[in-house]
Amino acid sequence: MDIDTSSDTDEAPGTNASGSPGPATPFHDLDEFVALPRLSGLVMNADGSRLVTSVATLNPKRTGYTTALWDVDPVGEGPAHRLTRSAEGESGAAFLSTGDLLFTSARPGSDDDDKQTSLWRLPARGGEAELLHSRPGSISSVATATSADTAVVVAGVLAGTAGEAEDAERRTARKDAGVAAILHSGYPVRYWDADLGPGEPRYFRFDADLEVNAEGPLAPLTEGVGAALRESHPELSPDGTLLFTALRLPEALGSQRSALARIDIATGERTVLLNEAGFDVAPGPVSPDGTTVVVVCNRRTAAKTSPRTWLALLPVQGGELTPLAGQWDRWPAPAAWLPDGSGLVVTADDDGAAPVFVIDTATGAVRRITTDAAAYSDLAVSPDGTTAYGLRSSYLFPAEPVRIDLTTGETTRLRGPVERPDIPGTLQRVDTVGEDGHPVRSWLVLPEGASEESPVPALLWIHGGPLGSWNAWTWRWSPWLLAAQGYAVLLPDPALSTGYGQHMVDRGWGQWGKAPYTDLMAATDALVQRADIDESRVAAMGGSFGGYMANWIAGHTDRFAAIVTHASLWALDQFGPTTDAAYYWKQEMTPDMLRDNSPHHHVGNISTPMLVIHGDKDYRVPIGEGLRLWYELLSASRRPAAADGTTVHRFLYFPDENHWILKPQHAKVWYGVVEAFLASNVLGEERELPPELGL
Repeated sequence: MDIDTSSDTDEAPGTNASGSPGPATPFHDLDEFVALPRLSGLVMNADGSRLVTSVATLNPKRTGYTTALWDVDPVGEGPAHRLTRSAEGESGAAFLSTGDLLFTSARPGSDDDDKQTSLWRLPARGGEAELLHSRPGSISSVATATSADTAVVVAGVLAGTAGEAEDAERRTARKDAGVAAILHSGYPVRYWDADLGPGEPRYFRFDADLEVNAEGPLAPLTEGVGAALRESHPELSPDGTLLFTALRLPEALGSQRSALARIDIATGERTVLLNEAGFDVAPGPVSPDGTTVVVVCNRRTAAKTSPRTWLALLPVQGGELTPLAGQWDRWPAPAAWLPDGSGLVVTADDDGAAPVFVIDTATGAVRRITTDAAAYSDLAVSPDGTTAYGLRSSYLFPAEPVRIDLTTGETTRLRGPVERPDIPGTLQRVDTVGEDGHPVRSWLVLPEGASEESPVPALLWIHGGPLGSWNAWTWRWSPWLLAAQGYAVLLPDPALSTGYGQHMVDRGWGQWGKAPYTDLMAATDALVQRADIDESRVAAMGGSFGGYMANWIAGHTDRFAAIVTHASLWALDQFGPTTDAAYYWKQEMTPDMLRDNSPHHHVGNISTPMLVIHGDKDYRVPIGEGLRLWYELLSASRRPAAADGTTVHRFLYFPDENHWILKPQHAKVWYGVVEAFLASNVLGEERELPPELGL
């Protein structure tokens, strides 16, 4: 059935006013696609009169994106208004209680030749932005209190540094000596695409008067914490007196756990409130009266213990941890309290969407607010508690600002700075069942013209994670680019997907090659039974865990005409110790599980042409996985390289990209090569490769 994507009265994207197919869309041209502006983030000021979002646009060289801040009218009457315009861009917006807007930027203004990211202020009264502070190592983010002019900044400091002056001297000495070496005494040493160290994150209190102060030091709040603040962010009490944060604490055998700490912002006194062996914790928002902090609890995994996320309430002075909606079979993410403290606004993956919910903090009762098949994020609640503002997206449209009536659930699109792009097709929901009878849900993108008379080729696209869901727009994995090429794209949520209850995760835990695989095959079976799909022309593709599944599929069936595998896990015994969080995989899978679920053991069964894609700076799935897969395809598969070196397989390698392909020129190459590979092996057509490859 077709899905209801919105509760407002907007016209359906991809059609004109009469409902007939529209003209060519930006998805028909990769240059137009990478040039589409991209909206993210939303913050609201204290009195609810202003909303600010960020918009990324392609730079003049078309080699990156520059982000600017925009005002959005909460009433929805006035047009969006651009606030910042520097070539370096701005990000990390946060309002002070006075209405002044803080943000970070590397725009000119400091004396630092290295263009360090600094803290800036845009006064509520209007006028030019003012440089508030710059420091060696840059300022990475800023957090503010809702009812006090308190600001806390996050900045990097070299380990063991006594003060800002010494930090600057040591950084200069390393730079002048041309030294990039890092000496570690703990784990981890890398994270996603970043080498950890020698700098470590610290929290600092900005001077209370918030006067322009580009040279003076900030007041440190987290002396002596080492690397414990990595992957953490500060949550401030409304009155700006307390800060809550997660601390990453080392354990035996290179492992670590997460504890919850409270910091007195005036004195820097630090108290650990929660430090439990059975689960990791992180802070959510603090209640309006400043007495209670939300705690996000994540069960620690083991070979037979799957992850689970739940919320709890904790007195800010410490005490008993009280579960909130503990029986709710979803994984909530807290966004904001209602102003009277009676409820907590959250989002959670749910049945192929990520709606807004309100949890009654007294009873734990959960009430769903939004009813459309969309994903919501970046929520803020109006001072009177009647309205929420946030971003909404789905696979039909990218993120856009909306107003949500918390009583009725009515959602209204605001006049944002970015319009919805036209899309080349339609979206349907497809339901089937797995081998064990469990429901399996999918989204199906259908290109224009697909019919019984003109069946179209299809692509099975497997999401990563594996804990996740196909429920929101993503610029990195856009099925509409393939729909523009005439493919139907199936986006299934197999076992391990979130939003379908704990059992959906449990049934795939520790056995990736079983229920996740059979669910995908069941979804494919349902796909090819459709009269508008050409079952003789079907391919499979996935990235990260989706790439793992693509590799597993290649070794277990030859039903697909081609397979594309990006940033994929290949040899699990090799992957586990070399990824950036080896301790996690050590606790999750036993040696038997690694052996039984590793795709590389089945390379001798692979006959399907494969396109392998990998970035050298990928620390989550290290390049060794792609290199080994490529060599073993050529040397040990059923279709190895011929005597003259020719092969049906291809390897697209990005020396300077990571787990994702982020540079716009490389995104064009990625899609261009994928489209050419699929055309050759699925459609029997030869297409030109991107000229930027220099072939």
